[in-house]
Amino acid sequence: MTRLLLTLLFALFATTAGAQKLVTGVSRDQVAITANFDGSDILVYGAVARDAPLPKGQTQNIVITLEGPSEPLIVRKKARIFGIWANHESVHVDSAPSFYAVSTTGPLFDLISHTEDLRYHISVPLAIREIGGTATAQHPKKFIDALIKIRTKDGKYENEIGAVKFRDNTLFSTRVQLPANLTEGAYKLRIFLTQDRKVIDMSETSIEVRKAGIERWLFNLSADRPALYGILSLFIAISAGWLASAAFQLLRR
Repeated sequence: MTRLLLTLLFALFATTAGAQKLVTGVSRDQVAITANFDGSDILVYGAVARDAPLPKGQTQNIVITLEGPSEPLIVRKKARIFGIWANHESVHVDSAPSFYAVSTTGPLFDLISHTEDLRYHISVPLAIREIGGTATAQHPKKFIDALIKIRTKDGKYENEIGAVKFRDNTLFSTRVQLPANLTEGAYKLRIFLTQDRKVIDMSETSIEVRKAGIERWLFNLSADRPALYGILSLFIAISAGWLASAAFQLLRR
């Protein structure tokens, strides 16, 4: 709350010599993945610092994107060949965000033009960078659409139209929902100020998502000492089996 008040006070008293500048903040810049982590949310807030009010009749809008670490992948389509289901067509994707959320004050393409989307890669399809289809994939776009559909269903891709509250063309805020199945890494947060479907200012920051507690210790152990991790896993499995067997024997008496 203190950070929010400081941000808004700075925005109200800042002067920018005729320019308009975004002043932004987040409720936290780190997210810890623990044993009981079941998702979270991040408050994104800010204001537009300007030295004069907007002319009457003019309006501005806010578009916010949060992008998780990207990864290359192959999208495959199965087909029935000689009575057996097998991989038939595939599309190689150079990089696809593990998580991507778009929050806006209204329908996205009412706020930005397609040219601006191409420039900043704001919409979900343009956040995915595709190399191209294999020789057997005649319609690569269908594969990208299928990938977006699957990840949207899993909560990894979000389109939140109207989720950003923008008061008097000055103060804005929204909450970005994070699912439980987050990938570790730096999440890039971008905030766009738009007018007449053009981006007139942009703010960018990052949010770190890291494992914490026993999850972090086990992850580091598996990476740094895989042999010890394997022995420990085997010991835990044997112990669990022995305890289950002992409990079953006690119940039978």
